[in-house]
Amino acid sequence: MNPTAAADVAAFAADAGRMNVHPTAMIDARARVPASCKVGPHCVIGPDVELGENCRLVSHVAIGGPTKTGCDNSFFPFCAIGMDPQDVTYKGEPSRLEIGDHNEIRECVTISRGTVKGGGVTRVGSHTLIMAYAHIGHDTVIGDHCMLVNGATLAGHVIVEEWAVVGALCPVHQFVRIGAHAYVGGGTTITQDVLPFSMTSASRDTHAYGMNKVGLERRGFSKDRIRKIHHAYKTLLASKLNTSQALAKLKAEPDRGEDVDLLIRFIEGAGRGIIK
Repeated sequence: MNPTAAADVAAFAADAGRMNVHPTAMIDARARVPASCKVGPHCVIGPDVELGENCRLVSHVAIGGPTKTGCDNSFFPFCAIGMDPQDVTYKGEPSRLEIGDHNEIRECVTISRGTVKGGGVTRVGSHTLIMAYAHIGHDTVIGDHCMLVNGATLAGHVIVEEWAVVGALCPVHQFVRIGAHAYVGGGTTITQDVLPFSMTSASRDTHAYGMNKVGLERRGFSKDRIRKIHHAYKTLLASKLNTSQALAKLKAEPDRGEDVDLLIRFIEGAGRGIIK
């Protein structure tokens, strides 16, 4: 071994000794793992992985790179993070995964890096709960405060906006958007965009069947905000107007509020159509 390589290995060993790293863990010398992190038994951290402060890898966690995380993230046993995208056209091109702060990533979760054709990056926000066996495909973007329940499966290029909940065993088609504050019931197959503030469930023939009022109340929405969103949903779902006519009617109302504006922009930007 040449003197420079020997010095690098020695420096890495010294750093590992200061960290709370189990002796069976394997950390590549090109990874950046702060001393505040806890790395449990049989974890493998590959090259080009950068963890934030106070991250915790319980055991048997595999993190590939390039992957960069924020602080205070917890990774539970047998999750595979930042691995190659599951895309037959992927040929080893550079791509990455970015994860925010204060996330809980549970057992057997898989999160793929991006692809060049999808922008090259998969992103997970902050304060998310990603429960056991969930999958986040390449080039997906997860907003802050989201929840993916056990077995939720997101294909590539999916967008899940802030505070959305994707229920257990829900497959989500590629290029679909899940709107902010939406709730998708367990076992629902999603092939079109899910409206913000909505509740969607397979038990209702996979149709948006109303507003997520309980969720909005829990998040501190005022009665006036909820009233305006409810009015917009009545116009969209319960009137005899088609979607274009309903949007025109809502746009003509002077005091519709920013939440209804968000809903209008979401519908106008739907590439795959909306569940209505």
